[in-house]
Amino acid sequence: MTWLVAATAAFLLTHFVSSTPLRAALVARLGEWPYRGAYSAAAFVSLAAMIWAYAVAPREALWPGLRHLPSAVMPVAFILIVCGYWRNPTMVGADRLLKSEEPARGMIRITRHPLMWGIMLWSAAHVLARGELASSVFFGGFFLLAALGTVSIDFRKRTNPDWARFAAVTSNVPFVAIAQGRNRLDWREIGWKRPLLGIAVFLAFFFLHPWIFGARPY
Repeated sequence: MTWLVAATAAFLLTHFVSSTPLRAALVARLGEWPYRGAYSAAAFVSLAAMIWAYAVAPREALWPGLRHLPSAVMPVAFILIVCGYWRNPTMVGADRLLKSEEPARGMIRITRHPLMWGIMLWSAAHVLARGELASSVFFGGFFLLAALGTVSIDFRKRTNPDWARFAAVTSNVPFVAIAQGRNRLDWREIGWKRPLLGIAVFLAFFFLHPWIFGARPY
């Protein structure tokens, strides 16, 4: 368990370097692309260590797991993730979308961080489903990464002169901007192709889960 906690902490620290002044110092010393290469390597190694530590960690039950919860939650998570890859101004390299006449469209009207919320739903559902200490650390690490990631992205993007206009019509928490009258829900913009693709990905993971991850979700 000590190795799992240490690997999870390293995984989180690796990802949050880009939100600190340390990133600028490393880029100045190494150069942009060498920094990105080193960053990617560190992220991969820490993730691999995290997966290994979880695989060998003892299973200490904390509560009766809600085994079937992911089956209900994961379709929504995959829809958020798939739709989040379309016209998302919060993604890396997508700042140009902030300049458009209507920067918040489709799933972005619901939340400006659909990818992160998809990860949060995935990780939270698995924490509750497993009901054990090792899973709480492992999946909880991903939940913390995604939750703090939404705050970190908002903080970094605020220096963009077009961010304030985008933030005024969107919300981090799903449906808040719509409930407050700052935006509206438009199902036509979301369409049906991407949600169906999300469902298809869910079904693939659902039936292949025992062979890929060694645990039956049903």
